[in-house]
Amino acid sequence: MPHEGSLLQAAVVFLLAAVLTVPLAKRLQLGAVLGYLFAGVIIGPSVLGLIGNPESVSHISELGVVLLLFIIGLELSPKRLWVMRKSVFGVGLAQVLLTGVVIGAIALLVFDQPLNTAVVLGLGLALSSTAFCLQSLAERKELNAPHGRLAFAILLFQDIAAIPLIAMVPFLAGSDHNLSASEGLNHGLRVLGSIAIVVVGGRYLLRPVFRVVAKTKIQEVSTATALLVVIGTAWLMDQVGVSMALGAFLAGLLLADSEYRHELESQIEPFKGLLLGLFFMSVGMGANLSLLLSEPAIVLGLTLLLVCIKLPLLFLVGRLAGGLGRQSALRLGIVLAAGGEFAFVVFKIGSDQGLFDARLYDILVLTITLSMAMTPLLLLAIARWLKPKTVAVEVPDEYRDINTDSPRVVIAGMGRMGQIVARILRAQNIPFVALDTAVESIEFSRSFGNVPVFYGDPLRPEILRAAKVDQAEFFVIATDDPDTNIKTAELVRKLYPNMKIIARARNRQHVHRLIDVGAQAVRETFYSSLEMSRQTLLGLGLSQAQADARINRFKRHDEQVLAAQHLVYDDATKVLQTAREARKELEQLFDADRREEESVKD
Repeated sequence: MPHEGSLLQAAVVFLLAAVLTVPLAKRLQLGAVLGYLFAGVIIGPSVLGLIGNPESVSHISELGVVLLLFIIGLELSPKRLWVMRKSVFGVGLAQVLLTGVVIGAIALLVFDQPLNTAVVLGLGLALSSTAFCLQSLAERKELNAPHGRLAFAILLFQDIAAIPLIAMVPFLAGSDHNLSASEGLNHGLRVLGSIAIVVVGGRYLLRPVFRVVAKTKIQEVSTATALLVVIGTAWLMDQVGVSMALGAFLAGLLLADSEYRHELESQIEPFKGLLLGLFFMSVGMGANLSLLLSEPAIVLGLTLLLVCIKLPLLFLVGRLAGGLGRQSALRLGIVLAAGGEFAFVVFKIGSDQGLFDARLYDILVLTITLSMAMTPLLLLAIARWLKPKTVAVEVPDEYRDINTDSPRVVIAGMGRMGQIVARILRAQNIPFVALDTAVESIEFSRSFGNVPVFYGDPLRPEILRAAKVDQAEFFVIATDDPDTNIKTAELVRKLYPNMKIIARARNRQHVHRLIDVGAQAVRETFYSSLEMSRQTLLGLGLSQAQADARINRFKRHDEQVLAAQHLVYDDATKVLQTAREARKELEQLFDADRREEESVKD
């Protein structure tokens, strides 16, 4: 057992390295993953040697990948996975086979490797890093982009394919691992039995357990239960020779339709982030930099060769099999061009079985690590290269020259909502001034007469001063971007503390954030939805008085619920509980309405 002092020292080293390098990498637009890799290299045995044995960390850090796959499973569902079957088992299979064959053939014919070694090299290097790629896509908000969805499908197939590949390595090495028919049957039955336990447990046992735990209302117990589900499933799968990550994915998939899905995700997320960072740091620590210094041409050459082989093949697969456009296929190729964490496992087993010598194994590990480090740089370069050329719009001087006399109302945003507010204020002869950053909107508004609409960004204090906000009574924020609305409300509240702010809100969560900065929030679709409901009730035979009573009661009740949820909106469990109680209360109110109407009829 390591000494307590050494454990505390290691924890301090890891946290300090992460705190120093990750924000720097993010500031340089390189991404958090590259920051973690760089931190691992610095504290590892190749540089400062603050952590002498990287393998002591790798087992714990692998839990980061396990938790990541569990959350991925939670965000899917069996139905959605069935919809994705062509992408997963079609495009994913095509990518692994095509890339494996090409890399294997190069290893066999160009580098004169034995056939069995070439097969392991080809298939191992065909795999990409699930943790690395998904983290990079998430940082750039590209998970739901076409190339992001296809990358996820390919990565999912690679995780599945890693299981038979890991099992194949001892046989390809020619080791004495030939199982008898009965041993093979027993192993297969153990695997099937474990999967059956996970399936049955996920369907019938976990939900009652979570229900009981939820009733305790003890946060620590809920967190412990969530971790037990994930780590327990991963351990069970590991005992029968199945990937821990795939076991965790299966557990998440089975709970995807559970009412506790969001709570589980919120409980696991902090641990996932920390352990994933630890995983990337352990990868960086495992890099043998002395080999890079002694044989830079070989290491860098192989790294470039790996990326230059995988990238065009992935581009081809994305275009032909995935139906992506050129830019999306290129992004797919860059994201998946690096090696993956399962390759470390495969090559470690291959090294232990005598397929590779120690030098080749170190070169492979360093090559994969450097290919990971290259990916954020390539993504950054391609993002700038593919960035659409913005054509500067010429703004006439009369639009920029904000000329107004003591407005009572200032409107930010002259879209659909802002135009209606402006028209009503103008009809009432209430002086106002409106700001917008779209020349088209300004031209359209001014085409109806002398409407005081000017070009200006409401997030710039000098624009607010020019619009004489200090003389106004109300500041109306009507832009269609929620983040801009919140930032504008924050700035106006800071500069003009006594200003009455009315802001457009996208949804309930947006309402809460606007209230926090002192704005009165108006939901953009709420009142139109109420009117649609009123018209529907009238069409279904309710009288005008009945329809009005139903709508008014719902409106008052919803506003009360919203006010109650504002007190707990940062606690997902309490918000869900409040919503359930509100739903029951509203049903009781409607029932009371019906009984009252029936008694009047009688």
